[in-house]
Amino acid sequence: MSADSITDLALCRVVPTPKTRWVFVRIATASGAVGFGEATLPRPEPGRLEHAAARMRQHAVGREVHPAILAKVDAPRTLAEAAVFSATDQALWDLWARGRGVSLATALGGARREPVPLYANINRRTIDRSPEGFAASARDARAKGFDLLKIAPFDEVTPGLAPGERRAAAEPGLARIAAVCAEVAPHGELLVDCHWRFDKASAAEVTRQAAAVGAKWIECPLPETADHLAAITRLRSLANGLGMRLAGCEEGIHGEAFEPFLAAGAYDVMMPDVKYIGGLEEMLRTAERFAQHGVAFSPHNPSGPISHAASLHVAAAAPVLDRLEFQFDESPVFDAIVQGRLPLREHGASALPAGPGLGVSLKDDRLTTEALPLAQEQVV
Repeated sequence: MSADSITDLALCRVVPTPKTRWVFVRIATASGAVGFGEATLPRPEPGRLEHAAARMRQHAVGREVHPAILAKVDAPRTLAEAAVFSATDQALWDLWARGRGVSLATALGGARREPVPLYANINRRTIDRSPEGFAASARDARAKGFDLLKIAPFDEVTPGLAPGERRAAAEPGLARIAAVCAEVAPHGELLVDCHWRFDKASAAEVTRQAAAVGAKWIECPLPETADHLAAITRLRSLANGLGMRLAGCEEGIHGEAFEPFLAAGAYDVMMPDVKYIGGLEEMLRTAERFAQHGVAFSPHNPSGPISHAASLHVAAAAPVLDRLEFQFDESPVFDAIVQGRLPLREHGASALPAGPGLGVSLKDDRLTTEALPLAQEQVV
């Protein structure tokens, strides 16, 4: 093996709160260098990340460090495969840039903007789910200089509800929206994430009600399937007429996943995620496609510190940028597990991490390493 060849690829995790698990890919090399990527999933998929990481380990170990080694890996088909593929790409870029003494943004073509504008997702840090609890979180975020805030308020709208029950179940969420809008007015804005929980009728009604109290963004109201595409496009027209933007597409795997939505004019804003898009260069190419269609590029980023660092570099290097999401103050573990220093997230913006590569790594003593299958035949 050459001095910069890969000696190991491991899956690691950190559990910062009872409802959150961050998952990372850690690549070690013969020279002693270590690179990280993040593969956190939005929903538990037992065993799938481990299986995908085992395949990636068999492909990567013994090869020289370079992002191009993933060109011969089969394209991911599931979100778990995409998460491991994307995290491996992040770690390889981290190592490759570190080896050349340049930042990740520089390796990706150069930073076009710094600081990077952010908005604060205050949803997970809000333990008190009452309207007053959400308003208190909004005050905390505003005290740090954030005027653009996001919440996911529709806790009671669950998959088991009949279509006619969803509008009534949305009432507590609408009360939370009203409380936060009152807190951020008149100078701030509220972004509302629906997590695909509504049907066509209830999505339209919730959009009207959210707009009436001052929300400016409605995200993922309907399942993003081919049979909902026309309805999503109609909902965009409704939202725009009410002074709102419609946002979505946070789980797209490769740029092709976004093309039907671009062609239909379905969204004002699209939200690819560095954890699922299938590589940092793919993220930049996708941003360019958005610019060609007049669609805002606003990366999805509600996860751990490595995803945040990678997203900052990509957002800085991208041809266009609306704003980058930031998971506001969910847990002090976010900063505590980082080796190095993430820039402060205040006043609605962040500088890039200083130093080569991502500019940060993770403390090994804070990580739990996942066991991986040792042979291809064990991977199912």
